[in-house]
Amino acid sequence: MRQSIHASRGFTLIEVMIVVAVIGILAAIAFPSYQSQIRKSNRAAAQAVLMDAANKQQFYLSSQREYADTLAKLSVTPSNDVSRWYDVTVSAVDNAATPPTFTLSATPKAGTAQVPDGILTLNSAGTKMRAGDATKW
Repeated sequence: MRQSIHASRGFTLIEVMIVVAVIGILAAIAFPSYQSQIRKSNRAAAQAVLMDAANKQQFYLSSQREYADTLAKLSVTPSNDVSRWYDVTVSAVDNAATPPTFTLSATPKAGTAQVPDGILTLNSAGTKMRAGDATKW
C-alpha cells in the first residue's frame, strides 16, 4: 500500500521541463506568424482607406471639375486603427494636367511594425504601389 501512495505523488522535474520546452517551441513558431498577420491586417485597413479616398476623388472631380488636395475636402477620416499605424494623405494633385491626376499615400509611422511595408500609394490611373514597386500591393 505504501508503494501506490508514493508512486502517485506528481510530476517529475524532467516531465515539467519537457512541457515547458514544447510550449516554448510552439510560442517561437506562433508569435512571428501572429505578428505577420497583424501587419497584413493593418496594411489592408490602410489600403481600404486609400481605395475609399480614390472613389471619393472621382465623385469630387465630377462635381468640382478638379481633384481635392486634402482628405478633409473628400470627407475621408482614417479610423483610429489606421491612423495609429499610417499617415494617410493626398500626396500630389495636378489639376492643370490633361486629364487631371492625383496620388494618395499611406506612410507608416516611424517605430511601428508597419515600417517594413514602406509607403503605400494609389494614383488616379489606378496604379497601386508599395514602396515604389507596382507589383506588391
